[in-house]
Amino acid sequence: MRADYFTIAVGNLRKRKIRSWLTMVGIFIGISTIVALISLGQGMKSAINEQFEVLGVDKVIIKPRGTFGPPGSSALTAELTTDDEEFVRNIRGVAEVTSFALANIRVEFNDQVKYYQAWSVPTGEGRRLFKEIYNFDVEEGRELEKGDKFKVVVGKGIVADDLFSPNPKVRDKIKINDEDFKVVGNWERIGNPGDDRAFAIAEDAFREIFDVPERVDFILARTEKGELPKVVADRVEKELRKFRDVEEGEEDFSISTSEELVSTFGDILTALQVVLIGIAFISLIVGGIGIMNTMYTSVLERTKEIGIMKAIGGRNSDILKIFLIEAGLLGTIGGGIGVILGYIMSKAVELYAVNVFKITFLKTYFPWYLIIGALMFSYLVGMVSGVLPARAASMQKPVEALRYE
Repeated sequence: MRADYFTIAVGNLRKRKIRSWLTMVGIFIGISTIVALISLGQGMKSAINEQFEVLGVDKVIIKPRGTFGPPGSSALTAELTTDDEEFVRNIRGVAEVTSFALANIRVEFNDQVKYYQAWSVPTGEGRRLFKEIYNFDVEEGRELEKGDKFKVVVGKGIVADDLFSPNPKVRDKIKINDEDFKVVGNWERIGNPGDDRAFAIAEDAFREIFDVPERVDFILARTEKGELPKVVADRVEKELRKFRDVEEGEEDFSISTSEELVSTFGDILTALQVVLIGIAFISLIVGGIGIMNTMYTSVLERTKEIGIMKAIGGRNSDILKIFLIEAGLLGTIGGGIGVILGYIMSKAVELYAVNVFKITFLKTYFPWYLIIGALMFSYLVGMVSGVLPARAASMQKPVEALRYE
């Protein structure tokens, strides 16, 4: 009997192909948007978690607070120094410390001028910790060494993204703030355009060239084994506040742990997904109304057919089930198309981000439960939308239905 219900419902949808397709438009637009957004959001979360797994949970990061411009610019209202770095090094629970500074630079190559950012890279004891946090692996050439005054390692974007014509390469000379530098290496593509277009200069040379003998923009610390990073971070904040002679609540620096950074990124992505998915739900509501309207029209068109079914013994429950199955099929088929479109949309965004913006960390993620959940949800939307029309069909009186023209 249930197979008969299904056969009748499918037959009715086939008779009204154009109307059925138009009815499903709202459903598959909504489902495809939701699937694409969730898959991209989950992919980004997964990529961020992978990056922070490499970073580890035993890191504490200290930076100036109250910046109104890029680190290293004149818009800074607070500044950390090498004295702060040495002070943090001696705080209980801190095993290792390093730091780096940033500067906005003028780059000239082959009579073309661009503006980017330079990093001071530790070449001594702090190199290992710096590389753990900023996992930059040299792809071609070599890393910076102590004493490399006019040498520079550049991001992959500088040598591969056609920012200059021709692209600079390893062993080329390039002017930075009117000083001649030799490119000795480039690191692998990271996926963040800012990092992929940055310049790394040895720390000692950076301080001399940019005349910043004491300033640091980030202090990076590793906690000792057995110490909780949050406890160490609170201790560093308390001690550094005393050292810099600032009141609690008026700190001119901020401290975060790698765990907090993961949580912050996750919260931001979740909030963004909720807003965008909320907008997509509007399409589903429109789709549900479309199904309801189509089913009411179908009831009117098939009034005489309903009367015949009742006259030959069809019960109210039989009529109700046929119309509910029909509405559920509209939702499910629309959901299936939406899942396929959502996959195509998210993959297109991923490919566009990689090929155009060189953002390699944007990945799609399609767990099985996302696909099943989307199909079940679209079926539910169809069923709910079909309840009132199906009930209206089942309550029709046989005699009146047979006389309906």
